[in-house]
Amino acid sequence: MTATDTRARVAPVAALTYRDNSLWRRGRPHRMLAGAIHYFRVHPDQWEDRLRRLAAMGANTVDSYIPWNFHEETEGEPRFDGWRDVERYIGLAGEVGLDVYVRPSPYICAEWSNGGLPAWLTGRTRGIRTSDPEYLRAVEAWYAELLPRLVPLQAAHGGPIVAVQIENEYGSFGSDRAHLEHQRDLMRAHGIVELFTTADGITADMQRHGSVEGALPTFTFGTGVAKARRLAPDGAAFMCSELWGGWFDHWGERHHVRSAESMIGTVDDLLAADGSVSLYMAHGGTNFGLWNGANWDRVLQPTVTSYDSDAPIAEDGTLGAKFDALRASFAPFHDGPLPAIPPAPRFQPAQSVPLTAEVSLIEALRSIPAGEPQAATLTFEDLGVADGVVVYEAVAELPEGAVLTIDGLHDRAGVFVDGRRIATLERDGRTSVEIGGSARTAVVTIAVESLGRINYGPHIGERKGILHGVRLGNRFVHGWTHRVLPLGAWHPMGNAGADGVASAVIEVSEPADAWLAFPGGAKGMVWLNGFLLGRYWEAGPQVTLYAPAPLWREGRNDVRVLDLDRLGTAVEVRDRPELGEREEFIGS
Repeated sequence: MTATDTRARVAPVAALTYRDNSLWRRGRPHRMLAGAIHYFRVHPDQWEDRLRRLAAMGANTVDSYIPWNFHEETEGEPRFDGWRDVERYIGLAGEVGLDVYVRPSPYICAEWSNGGLPAWLTGRTRGIRTSDPEYLRAVEAWYAELLPRLVPLQAAHGGPIVAVQIENEYGSFGSDRAHLEHQRDLMRAHGIVELFTTADGITADMQRHGSVEGALPTFTFGTGVAKARRLAPDGAAFMCSELWGGWFDHWGERHHVRSAESMIGTVDDLLAADGSVSLYMAHGGTNFGLWNGANWDRVLQPTVTSYDSDAPIAEDGTLGAKFDALRASFAPFHDGPLPAIPPAPRFQPAQSVPLTAEVSLIEALRSIPAGEPQAATLTFEDLGVADGVVVYEAVAELPEGAVLTIDGLHDRAGVFVDGRRIATLERDGRTSVEIGGSARTAVVTIAVESLGRINYGPHIGERKGILHGVRLGNRFVHGWTHRVLPLGAWHPMGNAGADGVASAVIEVSEPADAWLAFPGGAKGMVWLNGFLLGRYWEAGPQVTLYAPAPLWREGRNDVRVLDLDRLGTAVEVRDRPELGEREEFIGS
């Protein structure tokens, strides 16, 4: 046997292992000092900048989920180009000098739409995150596309990936041991050799049901180092895969923050307990488009567009007291000086430009081509729609004093009769409206908006739209057409109104970061040069939308707004965010 043959037969070896309650890297004691930065929440042209800020903070590892639904919006058509080029992102991290902790669990939570699961999958099976054959077939097909891209990027093959999570907080969701074992074995079969982890909360029940043999059990918490330490298995390295240094926001609540003193106190406690850490989030980024998730606590709690998370590296890249505190705490774990801190971001000067109304909401929606008439209302899933707005329309025989009810409204609806808005209904509020008047024939139009797909808990995978039907009294209305709001370039024709479509032109001498506000606007979506930034809502707390420099161009920039309730009169360009009234909050 030649030396070449011997080398070819040597099995790849994981960079990280654990024994004697410690993490080891190629024979040396090691601490993972990680921070979460999600490539899917950061413009690709800013990936390197954010990674360099993380390295300057003293982190030696970046941690990121991989959202299945972001890559495979249409079944059988996975994409790994442009914003979805996760291989490029991982490669950039390595060039910056960071290890990578990859969390490609089909389910990611992350306040991301549907917890990362594709709506086309959850629309046809209830067996998500189980050993249900339909679910497993879909996961296997997805991993057959994804995992071969990750294998050569492992440290065992000279790449930066040193750890891979096989499931995410499963102990707070299910108890299907075969599912966890399938996840583990599928990854191994595809050639993943680096350290496997699971991540669960700090209760014995969560750890028991979320852990699986062959994977390091890790923890998720805001505080509770001592409790987690007691739950850690004998001999296992102690690690928190999500130390919640801040928190996310829901529409209608206050902006959640956590003081630097509180955050660093928990980080220092963990480091003093010989633990490794991944700060969630190190840089939160933005829920661009309609990718925000939602929670459920007796009512729907949709997440705002910003995912700033009061992180040490803010949504726009600015650095604060948390960054300084972490840099000081992480520095002693490095053999040499930390990388220099990158220059501060540049912002556009403030200005205000008029927002010109173009087409009323009802005319804009009716300009969308309608599908073939259907007997009953179809859900978003029936129509192959993940998020956005679906317009339902039918000719109805109204009885005298008619009361219209939407059964199974998910989530918010503008109701029009003969083109006139009569009500806005919501799933957790009013779902009926009295139309009134004499008996007559009328056109009923209902524009239903999905506010965000639930990302955590037993309601994951619920359907959107009108789930059960529309009634006049006890009688169902039949014969509906459906229109799907385009989320790309869209230029409807019609007369201007108090709601609907409006536009503005912003002249820029040099592209730079900016924050946009829409004073007087009620509830809308915003496109900048054809890119859907996200949503604003007067419910708050978020007021401004982040518009990163790469989306701007020198000279003319086009802003388009679709406001479902009431248009404002201006677009304000600001040099700092307004994320709402602050509330100290520690996740648990």
